[in-house]
Amino acid sequence: SKFNRATQALRQVGSAFKPFVYTAAIDRGYTPASVLMDEPSSFFAGPNQPLYTPGNYDRKFEGPITLRRALEQSRNVPAVRMMEQLGPKQVILYARRLGLESPLPPYLPVALGAAEATLLEKTTAYSVYPNQGVRMEPYPIQKVTDREGNVLEENRPEPKDAIRADTAFVITNLLRGVVQRGTATKANALDWPVGGKTGTTNDYTHAWFIGFD
Repeated sequence: SKFNRATQALRQVGSAFKPFVYTAAIDRGYTPASVLMDEPSSFFAGPNQPLYTPGNYDRKFEGPITLRRALEQSRNVPAVRMMEQLGPKQVILYARRLGLESPLPPYLPVALGAAEATLLEKTTAYSVYPNQGVRMEPYPIQKVTDREGNVLEENRPEPKDAIRADTAFVITNLLRGVVQRGTATKANALDWPVGGKTGTTNDYTHAWFIGFD
């Protein structure tokens, strides 16, 4: 098949989108110790639309929890509440800066990964965190030469400042916690420092782990 599933297949992101929500939050003054509410909540979804009432995967609510725990345990309600407080357009702006180029509608369910992106977009975005906030534009071909060794084409990394280095440091630490204590503890089997985030969609149509060492 000529269909490249890494660069062409648009797939729902699931909870792998949540780090982008919390990146916007950390950049705007929140800390890993900030207290968020994990409680039954309903949100305005538009004229003549029923209220949007997200739940958690375990169908339970933990009440006041830290931002760190909300991300490590992938709690849905705090992520949506944070998206509402920051404004969907602001969160999407951060996702764009990190490298997501696919359509991202400014609606609250996007906080839980209702939008779609390619695998290359997501891995590019996650690479920003351990790279001190700098996004490197990926490229498939490094160099092309002719039979005499003359260089016909050569690509080099193109660094772009995406987020502040201190914000990237905090999110990297939070994503390490996801592996150490959260939903991605199975990645500890690698016996290597790893950070990342899980993400699932309805009926496990997609089950992600996106991360970095």
